[in-house]
This record gives sequence, C-alpha cells and structure tokens, in this order.
Amino acid sequence: MSETVNQHTEVSYLEYKGRFKGLFAWIFSTDHKRIGLLYLYSMLVLFSVAALLGLAMKIELIAPGKTIMDAQTYNSFFTLHGITMIFLIVVPGLPAVFGNFFLPIMIGAKDVAFPKLNLLSWWIYIAGAFIALSAQFIGDGPPDTGWTFYAPYSFRTGTNMLPAVTGAFVLGFSSIATGINFIVTVHRMRAPGMTWMKMPLFPWALYGTAWIQVLATPIVGVTLLMIVLERTMHIGFFDPALGGDPILYQHLFWIYSHPAVYIMILPAMGIISEIIPTFARKTIFGYKAIVVSTLAIAFVGYFVWGHHMFTSGMSGTALYTFSILTFFVAIPSAIKIFNWVATLHKASIDIQTPFLWALCFLFVFMVGGLSGMVLGALSTNVYLHDTAFVVAHFHFIVFGGTGYAFFGAIHYWYPKMFGKMYDKSWANIGLAIFFTGFNTLYLPMFYLGMTGMPRRYYDYVEEFHGPNIVSSLGALLMISGLIIIITNLVRSAKYGKPAESDPWKGKTLEWTVASPPILENFEQIPTVTKHPYGYE
Repeated sequence: MSETVNQHTEVSYLEYKGRFKGLFAWIFSTDHKRIGLLYLYSMLVLFSVAALLGLAMKIELIAPGKTIMDAQTYNSFFTLHGITMIFLIVVPGLPAVFGNFFLPIMIGAKDVAFPKLNLLSWWIYIAGAFIALSAQFIGDGPPDTGWTFYAPYSFRTGTNMLPAVTGAFVLGFSSIATGINFIVTVHRMRAPGMTWMKMPLFPWALYGTAWIQVLATPIVGVTLLMIVLERTMHIGFFDPALGGDPILYQHLFWIYSHPAVYIMILPAMGIISEIIPTFARKTIFGYKAIVVSTLAIAFVGYFVWGHHMFTSGMSGTALYTFSILTFFVAIPSAIKIFNWVATLHKASIDIQTPFLWALCFLFVFMVGGLSGMVLGALSTNVYLHDTAFVVAHFHFIVFGGTGYAFFGAIHYWYPKMFGKMYDKSWANIGLAIFFTGFNTLYLPMFYLGMTGMPRRYYDYVEEFHGPNIVSSLGALLMISGLIIIITNLVRSAKYGKPAESDPWKGKTLEWTVASPPILENFEQIPTVTKHPYGYE
C-alpha cells in the first residue's frame, strides 16, 4: 500500500491517473495545479473572443461614418468586450490561474485549504460565463449598456440585459470562494519556518487581493441583484420616476469596482516582484516596504471610488476629498516602482523573455499611473471625463498592467507548469510586435481625448481621422504579436525541450520541485530557514 502511495506522489500532475479518464480527469480534478490550468485554458478562449471584438471596434473607427457595423452593433460589441474582459479575464485572471497553481507551492503546501471549494469556484466561473454570454444570442438583442450597467438605462433598455447582469452576479461567488480559500491557505498552510516576513511577495499580493475579493465583491453582487429586481419588479432603488436615485447606483457600483482595479493589479505587482529579483540575481530592495505598500493599496483602495463620479453632481467637499485620496493611493504604487528600479541598480541582469515583459510592465504601468493622476485632479478630470483619454488610461492600467504581468508570468513559470521550454527567439519577436502595437493603439487615444473625442462613439468628425487610423493599425499589429506569442506557447507544450527544475536560477520554493511538479508538489514538506530572495 505504501509503495502505491509513493508511486502516486512521484508522478507528474500531468501524468497522474485518478478516478476519471480524459476530459473528466480534468474537470473533476481537485488538484490546484489542474484547476489553475482549467482557468488558463478557459480564459485564453474568452480572451481571444474579446480581443477580436476589440479589433472589430478599431476597424470600425478607422474612418468616419459606418465602416463595418452600425451604431447598435458597435454598442453591443463594446458591452460584450467590456463584460468579458473585466468580469471573465482581468478580475479573476491572475489569482485564478497563477494563484491557484503557485500559491500552495510557494508557501510549501500540498494543496489549497479547500480543494473541493476550489473546483466549485471554477464550475461557478464557467456557469457565470455561459449565463453572461448567452445574452448575445437569446432575447431581444445583445445588451448595449457597457460593462458598468449604469442606471437608469440598464433597466429601461429593450435589449437583453438580464442574462448579462445575472452572469456577472454569479461570477462574484467564484471570486469570493477563491478569496476565502487563499486567505485560509496563507494563514494555516505555510511550511514550517515560513513566518509572515519570509513569505514570497506573490503570495503576499494574493493575500491582499483575497481580502478585497471577500469584502468588496458582495457589494457589487447586491448592486447587480438590485438592477435585476429593478428591471423585473420595478421596486424603485434607482428609478427617479419611482423615487429612486440613479447616482446611488454609481456609488454602489464603484465602491466595488475601484477596489476591483486592485484585484487586477496587486497580483500583477506580486508577479513583477518575483521576476525582477530572479533575473537581477539580487535580493529585492525594500521587502518590508513592498509588503506594507501591498496592504496599503488593498486598504486605501476602498476610499477612492468617487473619482469615477466627479461630473455626477457630488458636493464640493466630497469632490476634493476623493481627489486628495486618489493622490494618496498613488504613493504605495510609487513605492513599488522605486523598489523595483532600486533592485535593478548595479545588478547582474540576465536578460530573458520574462524580464523583458517586466520592463515593459514598468513602462506601461507608469504611463497609466501618471495619466491617472491627470484624471484624479478635479480641473482636468471635468475636461477629460468620458473622452478617449479615459479609454487610453484604463487600458494602460488594466490591460497594460494585468496583461503584461500575465504574459510575464506565463513565460516565467511556463517551464514549471508544462515541463517544457518555449522558443525564446519567437517569444521575444512576439513581445516586440505586441509592445509596439499596444503603444501605437493606445497612445493616440490620449491625444484624441485631449482634443475632445468622446468615448463609446462609433463615429467621429473628420479632425479625429488621422490619430484613429494610427490607433486602428496599432490594433492589427498588437493582435499579430498576440498570435505569435500564443502560437509559440501552444506549440512548445508539445515540441519544446524538456525544462530543468530551476532554469532561471530562482530562489523561491517552486524552483525546488520537479518540472512539472509531482501530484502533491513536495515529496517532503520543506522547512524554511532563509529569506525568499537570498541572493548573495
């Protein structure tokens, strides 16, 4: 019996034969690594659909007037693009994929605290995705409100809103379940000797994110439920005709949705904090400062939702209070930037693909952050609100921050996840094309916003034509880079060279186990005695 158990624990998690075979061995697996890959595969499919919708919108905007779609189709496209990218990709993405896969390994555990709850969270995610996306194919036409579902339009439009709102509501339960699981895992399952101040920074980022998931997600869940009740039962929460207040919806929505930005960005910061010291061959500068700034972002992020509403008619006191708090929340983010740059100072840098993604992250995140300060100032916000400038800022932070960290993470941990090495030349070519296309796509939008082009419009006047051509060509370039990146990773899973257990010479625990890891990660739970970034 003991020999059988040992044989199971020494088999790679990809080769392990459990109760089920084929597809069922995956969709009913409680192994945190397989669940992480289930999320990865699901999100790659959904991301591809959302990216193609975004490309279609940019093709429409390549010239004034109707190009390939009418106004109503454009509205439904940007709504589906936003719902898919925000609720199905960006919010759950990094914790669900890399948190699930690497959190237990990085803290020296065999699995998460509640493996069955972990599997259930993936099933809920898939159910929510099906419900939300079904809005495109049933009822009275695709929803056209944008991903924010603003009242009163969301309960008055004749389009098929209910499945979209209900799907987003269901997805919240997946986020909460994942958050609870991670909090308990970090508190109860760290390896012997791994004190809080010996824990790697990615688990710290996941821990801060998990608290936001647990505390903030119920607010948006209740808010979306109120929209459903408003639409079906005409209760009057937000309907002015029934004594409701549409501004109340904005408050409730952004009380969740601004902390949700940090659900997106905190794990990204944690990933960059892993990549930079590994390739700098140097202990990360200011470990405690990064930990404290992570928790500070998670805390202060709850108090800045009002900067989304500067033009909605709040009191003067509320306006400047939210503006000041917005500048405060930039401080812990700036601390991380300075610490990462200080880590690179006089370092013995090994330039590999994940490191290049981290450098690109630093650039796009700083552009997004500095443009956020422009929007955080009252005087400039009133001028730039609801223009293309906001679209550019949003994508530099959300897609730039989370997306670059995601691709940095997949290239960093790919050898560990699949036991194979990808083609570095093609990976770097894909990155170069993607980065060029990304900036060509979004930088002109800053100019368009400053010259007055509104967002969410499918048409524009002739004076905006030139920058829109450049932006649309950037979208085509970025998609080309994306195809190269994903094709290289998919092909390498089959044809790549076998990976060593520690190809990057990393110091955290995931680099001490086999590539790919065995079923229960460790043959023997390690005892931690050193700092996680112990480079001499």
